[in-house]
Amino acid sequence: MSAGLTFDPELLARYDRPGPRYTSYPTAPQFHSRFGAQQVAEAARRGNEDPIPRDLSLYVHVPYCFSPCFYCGCNRVITRDVTRARTYLQHLKVELDMVAPLFDRDRLLTQLHLGGGTPNFLNSDELGELMAAIDAKFRFAPKAVRDFSIELDPRHVNGSDIEALAFMGFNRASLGVQDFDRDVQLAVNRVQSVEQTLEVIAACRRVGMASVNVDLIYGLPRQNEAGFARTLDIVAEARPDRLAVYSYAHMPQLFKPQKQLDASLLPDPATKLNLLKLAIEKLTAAGYRYIGMDHFALPDDELSRALEAGTLQRNFMGYTTHAATDLIGVGVSAISHIAGTYSQNPRDLDSWEDAIEAHRLPVWRGMELSFDDQVRARVIQDLMCLGEVHTTAIERDFDIVFGDYFADALLQLQPLVDDGLAEVDAAWIKVTARGRLLVRLLAACFDAYLNHSAPVQFSKVV
Repeated sequence: MSAGLTFDPELLARYDRPGPRYTSYPTAPQFHSRFGAQQVAEAARRGNEDPIPRDLSLYVHVPYCFSPCFYCGCNRVITRDVTRARTYLQHLKVELDMVAPLFDRDRLLTQLHLGGGTPNFLNSDELGELMAAIDAKFRFAPKAVRDFSIELDPRHVNGSDIEALAFMGFNRASLGVQDFDRDVQLAVNRVQSVEQTLEVIAACRRVGMASVNVDLIYGLPRQNEAGFARTLDIVAEARPDRLAVYSYAHMPQLFKPQKQLDASLLPDPATKLNLLKLAIEKLTAAGYRYIGMDHFALPDDELSRALEAGTLQRNFMGYTTHAATDLIGVGVSAISHIAGTYSQNPRDLDSWEDAIEAHRLPVWRGMELSFDDQVRARVIQDLMCLGEVHTTAIERDFDIVFGDYFADALLQLQPLVDDGLAEVDAAWIKVTARGRLLVRLLAACFDAYLNHSAPVQFSKVV
C-alpha cells in the first residue's frame, strides 16, 4: 500500500454513498436553459480582454461506437455505418467555424482531446481532415508544450493508424480495456484480446508518444479477485504511463445499456472493495503513484509531478495539468468552461445537428458562476487535487472569514473529521490517509447545491 493512503474496508463500506465526481463545480445538473449562445460569446470576449488571456483547451466529442458496451454511461450512438463519420465531421467543421472566431487568434491551443464514443470511428483521413480544420482555426502551441490526446478502442486500430495519429500531432493515447477476463468481457459485450491491446501500446511507444493511459473498471459482472489480478498483472507489465481504475456504477435507470446486464452477476459490496484494494496494492507495488480518486501514474509522469508541486487540477477530462485554460467543447453533449461560465451542447444528436445546420451556436444549457460558486469551486478543487485547503489563502483571495462563511459546511465536515478522514486547524483543512479514497464526500460538504436542489442521482464514491 502506498504511503499516504490507508485502505480501511469497514470505513469505506460505511461511507460508500452517492456523491458528485466534481469534474466541475457547480455540477452539470445545475446548468440551465437561460444560458445560451449570447452568454458564451460574452464570456469569450471577457476572456480575450483579460490582461493575460488564458491559453485554450479544445475537447471534441465523437459519439459513434461500432458495438455497445453494456456498462457504458457515456453519450454514444451505436452504428456500423461508417459513412455517418463523414456527415458528423462536416458538422464539426461548421461548429468550429462558428466557435473559433470568438477567441483571439493569438491565444495558444495547448491541449486537445478527442473523446467519445470512439474517436477512431473516424478513419485516419477523416481524423487528419479534422486536425487540419482545427489547425486552420486555432494557433497551436509549440510542440514541446502541446498535450494532444485521443481515446482509442484497441479493437479498431492498428499500427499504421497509430503512425498516422502521431504524424497529425497526437502525443497521448488513452485505451479502453476494463478487464481481460473472458467471462467478464462476454458479460459486458466487450471482447478484446490481450494481444490487440499490447500491440497498440507497443505501437504508441514506437512512434514516440509521450504518454499512454489505460482504463480499467472494477465491479463489473462476473468479476472476481483472481481474474482481475491477472488483468492488473498484464497491464502493469505493459507499463502504461497512467491508469484510471473506475468504479462501475450500476444505474440502469439513467443509462439504458446497463439494462442488458444481469445484475445478479455483479460482485457483492465486499468483493468490490477487495477488487479496489487489489488494484491499489498491485499498482503501487509496480511503482505507480496514487494521484487521486481513480487515477494512478508513474512517478515521472506529468500528473505525478503536478501532484508533488501542488499544481494538479481537475476538469471535465479528469485530473490534468492544463485546467488553467479556457476549455472549448465541440460536438454533441460537449461541455465548455470559459471565463467563469459553463455551457453544454445538446445531448441528443438530432438537436445538435439541427442547430449546426441552422448555423446557430449549439448551446443547450449552462450557467455563469456567482461569487459563492467561485469560492466553493476553489475549496472543492483544492480538496480534490491537493488534498488540502489553505483556509487563510482562501480568506485572502476572496476577502472572507473562512469560519464564518463556511460555518454550515464545517458542521457537515465535523463527523468526517471525527472519523479521521480529515484534520482541521486554524489555517488548514487536510485530507488524511484514511480520507483519500473518500475525498468526494469531504468535498460535498462545501457543495451548496446538494442541500438546496431536487435530489440528483450520483454514483457511489467507492
